[in-house]
Amino acid sequence: MVRTDQAERQPSHTKLVRRLVLIAIGMFGFGFAMWPLYNVFCDLTGLGGRGVKVVENAGELEVSDRQIKIRFDATVNSALPWVFQPKEKAMVVSLGEMSEALYLAMNVADEPLTGRATYNVTPPEASLYFVKTECFCFTEQVLLANESREMPVYYFIQPDLPEHIKEITLSYTFYLDDNTSSVAQASSSDQ
Repeated sequence: MVRTDQAERQPSHTKLVRRLVLIAIGMFGFGFAMWPLYNVFCDLTGLGGRGVKVVENAGELEVSDRQIKIRFDATVNSALPWVFQPKEKAMVVSLGEMSEALYLAMNVADEPLTGRATYNVTPPEASLYFVKTECFCFTEQVLLANESREMPVYYFIQPDLPEHIKEITLSYTFYLDDNTSSVAQASSSDQ
């Protein structure tokens, strides 16, 4: 009889195994759903410029009398030896009017480097009304050793921007692109 009491007191491992399997399946499902959830989150908040609308007929927009201040910000990741800054820190633009902002980039390294810019619009709600028609951030940028370049951004703010938004900040950060070594090899073989 002592043996049956001990057998009844020992925990059942099948419950534990079932729970662990369910947790593993749940973790896999969550990991699988992360990318679509991230995309939805970025579309809703405008982070990373994901909420920026693409408008094909930009010339047909009506220019508003309302003006708004746009601030420009620029940073460089520490792995990329570039100097990067806006040519103007801020400008005032009319809603619906096509505008241009210039950024200056310089590679201070002794080799060609490839950079890729990410951008953000704040406040996040404003990203839904900030339309870039052409931007250096759409493609990777290659700068040769000690080369400098002006990088334009063509944009407009949609006229239906909410009244409570009085100022918008456009921020860029340049990162070292993984293709830099292939660019350096290609440019050295051309010489």
